[in-house]
Amino acid sequence: MPDSQSTDNHQKQRGSREPAALSNASGALSPVSSVAAFAAHAGLAGFLFLVALPLLALGWIALVSTSDVWLHLLNYVLPRSIGDTLVLLALVGLGTTVLGAGCAWITTMCAFPGRRIMAWALVLPLAVPTYIAAYSHVEFFDYSGPVQSTLRAVAGFENSRDYWFPDIRSLGGAAFIFSVVLYPYVYLTSRLLFSMQGASVLDASRSLGARPWEVFIRVALPMARPALAAGVALALMETLNDIGAVEILGVKTLTYAVFETWLNRNSLAGAVQLALVTLVLIAGLVWVERRGRQRRSYAASTRDRPPARMTLTKGRQTVCLLACCLPLLAGLGVPLWILGTYALRRVGQEIDPDMIAALGNSLQVALSSAALATAIAYAVLQYARAIGSSRIATVGRISTLGYAVPGTVLAVGLLVPLAGFDNWLDAILRVHFGVSTGLLFSGSVMIVIYACTLRFMAISYGTIETGFSRLSLNIDMAARALGRTKAQMAWQIHRPILTRALAAAYLLVFVDAMKELSATLLLRPFDFETLATFIYDRASQSALEEASIAALLIVLIGTIPVLFLSRLSYVKQG
Repeated sequence: MPDSQSTDNHQKQRGSREPAALSNASGALSPVSSVAAFAAHAGLAGFLFLVALPLLALGWIALVSTSDVWLHLLNYVLPRSIGDTLVLLALVGLGTTVLGAGCAWITTMCAFPGRRIMAWALVLPLAVPTYIAAYSHVEFFDYSGPVQSTLRAVAGFENSRDYWFPDIRSLGGAAFIFSVVLYPYVYLTSRLLFSMQGASVLDASRSLGARPWEVFIRVALPMARPALAAGVALALMETLNDIGAVEILGVKTLTYAVFETWLNRNSLAGAVQLALVTLVLIAGLVWVERRGRQRRSYAASTRDRPPARMTLTKGRQTVCLLACCLPLLAGLGVPLWILGTYALRRVGQEIDPDMIAALGNSLQVALSSAALATAIAYAVLQYARAIGSSRIATVGRISTLGYAVPGTVLAVGLLVPLAGFDNWLDAILRVHFGVSTGLLFSGSVMIVIYACTLRFMAISYGTIETGFSRLSLNIDMAARALGRTKAQMAWQIHRPILTRALAAAYLLVFVDAMKELSATLLLRPFDFETLATFIYDRASQSALEEASIAALLIVLIGTIPVLFLSRLSYVKQG
């Protein structure tokens, strides 16, 4: 009897536990889980508000502004700014497509000496900030630079009136510089897709009489349109964000007009109105591209054998090698030549303490921004995976819109609300506690870290999302069956598997934050320099030689993650 009674009691206890387990599995939440879910949703809502804050602030300022500067902008600023911006974007889009897609096709489909080195080396110009490339090319192609000096010595010219040389300080010169620095965006995406295109499609086009260049233009490029669009979009976003290069080259883009209207003309309302015009232009570019791809499908075969590389004659092999070397020399070789020459002149001189301080500030901003962007992106993606909600994933994608907003526009949208909050908090604490906080957020390095985190969230989110896409849901089900909670699964299982994706996301945000100039220049606290602003200030005073070591530091620091990315891409593609 005791044994039977204990057996009955055990069955009753087991039966009482089973419905609870089933109810939890079916979606019912315990009080603790409910509180955690509420806290997670509240945190997500707060994060979304911080993401949308700059755009909300811009809209509010535009609505309440009573300034009459808009007529002046409409008549004298906007026509030239919009025209220069559209022409520059068109030329950069064309240049990056030709260089990026062309080099990707050559290194993927053609066999020539040095192909293996060029396959990963062609990504290295991405480590050079556009403003450093602009300063270097101006010095390289200027009247007193090595190119024109050699030309005068060889041809016997005495001065510039004896010959004609294209002016690098022009719209065409700006398009050339942006293209040779930003083409790796197109190169990376298109080379990946070219390597995935099956040999059957290319062989079929060849059997129908198409020559190699016709296969590239009429078959490979149309099939690679999504990759080309993604790469060109990134290049155009970087072009719109720049203010350092366009200033020295004399190109008045919309982004530079925002900067000039705010600081030089002391008109915040005008800067906001120009910022909104810039956002409308960006939205229009995105809409045109998506409209163009509507009702079209693109596929890449993963089961078909990879395309065989074409065997070329000696002459064509030389042409292919030169075609890969020229953009690499223009995007990386010229900056290293100029900066290295200037840096060697300063060997033995005392290191500038301002540069050391700027290096420390840059590392502080870059390390903090990279950590925040990586952690937030991982948390959002992990939460979306855990609850299986497409709405959370949509929130994550909304958070990546900061990359499409130029740093100058982002700075305008952040400084106004944060300065208002600082003044409100300072007034409250003065009245009730007699304590003054000053500019707690808008006057400290926190606003710079906030801007960089928001601006480069898209990079970390996209990189980590790619890692999650390769992570089977069977792993999650097995972990839950073994008793792991969602938090334990995220830390003990997902994190080790995604180590490479997390490291890549961190490094990429780190190098972009090190290069960031637009937002940092406008938001930095008083007496706070980063390497980017240090270079900008010295170059603005025609003292690039003093900033050569700082510029080399940015390029060398940026080379590390770029090498990691290029080698990883090369290993995958072969």
